[in-house]
Amino acid sequence: MSFIDKAKNKAEELSGKAKEAVGDATDNHDLKAEGQADQASATTKQAGENVKDAATNVKDAFKS
Repeated sequence: MSFIDKAKNKAEELSGKAKEAVGDATDNHDLKAEGQADQASATTKQAGENVKDAATNVKDAFKS
């Protein structure tokens, strides 16, 4: 996974955490849910990138 992808995913996760916290503090259920959705999206993207990295590592291991 490229550094840029990692940074974007982490930024999305942190943004989601902030939205969730603000939504919780202000009793705004929509904002809280949006923050949770952002976090889930970032986690899914990170998992996909980890699978790609693992596949690349396996491929590279067989080339050697």
